[in-house]
Amino acid sequence: MSDEPRPDTVGYCRPPVHTRFKPGRSGNPKGRPKGTANLKTDLGEELSERIRIREGERNLKVSKQRAMLKALVAKALKGDARAATVILNLVSKLFEPETAAEQVPKLTADDQAILERFLARSLRGDDAERTGKLSNDDSAGSKS
Repeated sequence: MSDEPRPDTVGYCRPPVHTRFKPGRSGNPKGRPKGTANLKTDLGEELSERIRIREGERNLKVSKQRAMLKALVAKALKGDARAATVILNLVSKLFEPETAAEQVPKLTADDQAILERFLARSLRGDDAERTGKLSNDDSAGSKS
């Protein structure tokens, strides 16, 4: 007796043959309609809408995003520790990549030569280092 089920068996993970997707046909032929906004687009549009706020004696028309930031900064200045933490986290996330890119040191000529030798060796698939044998150009530079 065979342990394999018959091809027309219906059960768990085996829908009836007549209801299965046909080969080459999509299960969702219409798909998502073109022009349907996703969450990122909706959020961007909502935050860019302009509203009127009162700042001191002046009425200003600013985006909702700017109004939220103004309120958050005002709370932080009044001593709200949670608002100050949120502002500092935003600053570190937004401005850290710029300062990190500026602090990358330039390679010296020696460092550049080491990298070029490494790349040349790895590109040609040299097994000398793995087997413990040194090639002529490596043994000349590694006298101890």
